[in-house]
Amino acid sequence: MKLSILIPVYNELSTVEKLVNKVLSTPFETETEIIIVDDASNDGTREVLSKISDARVKVIYHSKNQGKGAAIKTAIKNATGDYIIIQDADLEYDPSDINKLICKAKEGFDVIYGSRFYYGMPNGDNIIHYLGNRLLTQISNLFSGLKLSDMETCYKMIKREILNKIKIEENGFGIEPEITAKIAKHRFSITEVPISYKPRNYSEGKKIGLKDLLRTIYCIFKYNLK
Repeated sequence: MKLSILIPVYNELSTVEKLVNKVLSTPFETETEIIIVDDASNDGTREVLSKISDARVKVIYHSKNQGKGAAIKTAIKNATGDYIIIQDADLEYDPSDINKLICKAKEGFDVIYGSRFYYGMPNGDNIIHYLGNRLLTQISNLFSGLKLSDMETCYKMIKREILNKIKIEENGFGIEPEITAKIAKHRFSITEVPISYKPRNYSEGKKIGLKDLLRTIYCIFKYNLK
C-alpha cells in the first residue's frame, strides 16, 4: 500500500516549514509520497517551499489563487498512491494520527475519516466552532444517511480510484460536503477513528468564515440532492 499525503497551502509562512518537517519525520506505517500545492501564496510561503529538497516531496505552484478545493484537485492529478489523505498546513492536525487511518485502510475500508469530535468537544476548541461543525455534520448525515461525527474533518483517507471516479467540482471549502455526499451515494465502505485536534483562532490565521459556512450548507443540499 502506498499513501499520497496532499498538502494544500495558501499564506502559511508561520507554520508551513514546521508542518512539512513534522510530516517528513513521522514514521508512517506504509510507503508515502507528499504532494504540496501552493495556491499562489504571497507572504513568503513559496520561498520556503522552494528550499525543500527531500525526494519524497513534490511541490506544485498555482499561478493564481483558486481555493483549497482547486489545490486538492491539482494534487490528486499528481498523486500515485493507493490511498490519498489531505493534510492542512496550519498545525491543527497531528500527522502521527494518520497511522490510525492507515490501520483501517489495511483492514479494507474504502474511506476513513479522522474525527476531531469522536469523544465530544476537544480541549481548546471554541464552543461556537464546535457547535457549528456538529450542526453541519448533522445536516449532512440527514441527507447522506451516514452516521459521522465530523463531516468537515481535513483527515479523509480515500482510495485514489474513488476520488478519480467521483469527479470533484468545488474549488473552495465546499469540497468537504461534496466529497462526503458523493461517497455516500456510491455506498463505499466508510468508518471513523478519533484524532487529536489543536484549533487555532482567527488571529493565528484561521481562514474559514461565515461565507464558507453558508457555502457548506449550500453544498450539502446541492450534492446530496443532485
